[in-house]
Amino acid sequence: MLRWMLAAGVVLCVAGHGAETVPALPGNSVYQLPIRLTDQNGQDFRLSARRGAPVIVSMFYNSCQFVCPMLIDNLRNTEASLSATERARLAVLLVTFDPARDSVAVLKSISTARHLEARWTLARSDDASVRKLAAVLGIQYRRLDNGDYNHSTALILLDSEGRIKGRTNEIGEVDPQFLKLLRSELDH
Repeated sequence: MLRWMLAAGVVLCVAGHGAETVPALPGNSVYQLPIRLTDQNGQDFRLSARRGAPVIVSMFYNSCQFVCPMLIDNLRNTEASLSATERARLAVLLVTFDPARDSVAVLKSISTARHLEARWTLARSDDASVRKLAAVLGIQYRRLDNGDYNHSTALILLDSEGRIKGRTNEIGEVDPQFLKLLRSELDH
């Protein structure tokens, strides 16, 4: 199913005068999703811009009072378990379920208030793209009548080519198996 959902996103880049091409992404790469995101600094990017380094990706929304703040804390604790060298090789991408309320300014305020490092990208996209990304990542969500979201929570490790290497649904503490997998991926 993942290959089918991603089939429309293969991109070849032509540089300079020659016909140099970037190697095609694997068929099971999340980076094949042809969606545009905007980060907390107002910069537009495509998922494939994350190619080349391991990434922990997850989804959240700002007005969440319980699980999403814990998710960010768990990410920080997971990072704190890594060496400085390992952390330097890792990127974090959090995409909001709620682009209607989570504007660029809101994302920036979260980043500032939580003292998130530059390696962390908080991003938004249109509703359809958010839905596609959630489906590919295996994260379920639905908007409730009061504007909150009922959602599953996961930290998902992507390798340098955007393939899902592992996931954890642990929130209260660092998952030792996920940390082991993360370290292994950072050693490549």
